[in-house]
Amino acid sequence: MKSRETKQNDLNALAESLKDSKSAMVVSFNSLTVQKDQEFREQIRAAGGRYQVVKNTLARIAVKGTPYEDVAGDLKGVTALAWTSNDPVVLSKAVSKFVADNADHYTFKSGVVDGKVVDLAQLKTIASLPSKEELISKLLYVLNAQAQRIVTVINAVPRDLAIVIKQIGEQEGRAAGTPAPAAEAAPAAEEAPAVEAAPAAEEAPAESEDVLELAPEAAAEEKAE
Repeated sequence: MKSRETKQNDLNALAESLKDSKSAMVVSFNSLTVQKDQEFREQIRAAGGRYQVVKNTLARIAVKGTPYEDVAGDLKGVTALAWTSNDPVVLSKAVSKFVADNADHYTFKSGVVDGKVVDLAQLKTIASLPSKEELISKLLYVLNAQAQRIVTVINAVPRDLAIVIKQIGEQEGRAAGTPAPAAEAAPAAEEAPAVEAAPAAEEAPAESEDVLELAPEAAAEEKAE
């Protein structure tokens, strides 16, 4: 049996630890095996928390004047406390999952998360939230993605600016009368194939000459008549 001094030391240590914590869970257990108890302790430790089976009388004294005083009514029967000074979401995830997976051994009584009393349903809701590390990871991803976009835009600005400046220069040059760069000479038009000379008008048939030669005689005959 513990001496009065030992009990007082336990009380002081528990009160000091709870005073610096942000969240705590009150659980009960039955028919507990050493293996299950060790598993639960390891889960709480991995979540950055602490776990301790407590005497109800000492626990009630330890929570006086702290945010956990509101759950003093649940400090009865077989009681264990899990608490943390780190991210309460991580502890909520660990307790919620382990109690659900081992419902035949563990029972969640109540808890305090950042000064607010929560029941099992609220604990599950909190456990579904992303942890601080997950939020930071998502934030870094978003910031990194934005940074990549910014770099892309910055790299595109000099290129686009150079194009704009070139276009402005060309427009000013044309406005000042500077001839635009000569286009490459179009290939000389191919000479149209020489049109074959039209065949000389065919000489009037000989009969025509005869007609011309006979014309005076015909005229004389016409006069004679």
